[in-house]
Amino acid sequence: MTDRWVIQFCHCHYGPFADVARQYAVLFRDTPYKVLTIYLTGQANEAVAAQSASDEVIFLDFPSRAVAGLKLTAIRSFRRIAASRDVALVIAHRTKPIQIACLATRLPVIGVHHAFGDYRRASRRWFANLFRHRLALLGVSDAVRDDIRGRLDWPPDRIETLHNRIDVNAAHQALASRSEARDALGLPADAPVIGNVGRLHADKDQATLIAAFARALPKLPEGTLLAIAGSGPLENQLRRQAAALGVANRVRLLGQVPGVARLFRAFDLFVLSSDHEPFGMVLLEAMAADLPILATDCGGAPEVLGDADRLFPLRDTDALAARMIASLAAPATSCDGQHRLREHFSDEAARRRFFALAMTQAVLA
Repeated sequence: MTDRWVIQFCHCHYGPFADVARQYAVLFRDTPYKVLTIYLTGQANEAVAAQSASDEVIFLDFPSRAVAGLKLTAIRSFRRIAASRDVALVIAHRTKPIQIACLATRLPVIGVHHAFGDYRRASRRWFANLFRHRLALLGVSDAVRDDIRGRLDWPPDRIETLHNRIDVNAAHQALASRSEARDALGLPADAPVIGNVGRLHADKDQATLIAAFARALPKLPEGTLLAIAGSGPLENQLRRQAAALGVANRVRLLGQVPGVARLFRAFDLFVLSSDHEPFGMVLLEAMAADLPILATDCGGAPEVLGDADRLFPLRDTDALAARMIASLAAPATSCDGQHRLREHFSDEAARRRFFALAMTQAVLA
């Protein structure tokens, strides 16, 4: 009997996208389907191939400039690969892979969107409408889904949500102990630590976090530190801000930390201050460490946390300061991260959701 395949088509494997490929490949574990993952850009990498959890991985290794415009060479390459096997479905991540998959084949395509505003351009709306008879769309959060629904007049069951997720057992097993994590990050053993992980960029809004920390510090436990892991263009500006607020000795900018997710137990409280984060994978990583969490009440964070008491208004320094004080005053209170992860953001939860979707059943029934 000929194998049936699902092709997963990814723009690249950098940053979080190798794990994104894993998330979708494992949906088909213990099913009749094999998974071929294709990376449009990015050099071949054995570690990435293993992480992709697929039956086969192909690295097309196109330079970014080669997939601009009509992407004719990429279209021909994808068409040739798809024609070489019995393919039931293409799952394409981000706009370029979605367009290439639609243009190169007559196969059903599920496009996955990981950011806001992908259909802001009229040309992209026109393209999606052109292929709407065999194109369905997923957002990584309800917030992203609703952004798409607001721009495309499609039936709701053609634009749905499939949340990002993690391998809960693997994430938990990878965690370093509190003492090991603090040693790795150069943090003192006994000080209360508020943590943040993210690129030092305006979208992550660590400026509000530092301002709120400075405001809260007189009422926080003695010796409390704010530790921010990440690099980016605002590093010097954030250092100057901390100095101007008189908290430079209490703010640790840790730089880029490889494998930082395994070190989350170094923190006593995790704060995500981002401006309209589409989802917020770091929230899942903090939940895996069973940390108390605070996050802005916009983007995907409210649906990830599911607890209004853990949210604060975007850029509201006073509200965040008050939440910090209350959270560290009651450190035993957590977000029950393990339970919520397994119920809503695990591979198992995603598999149940994916195969219950009308768009999936229409193709794979």
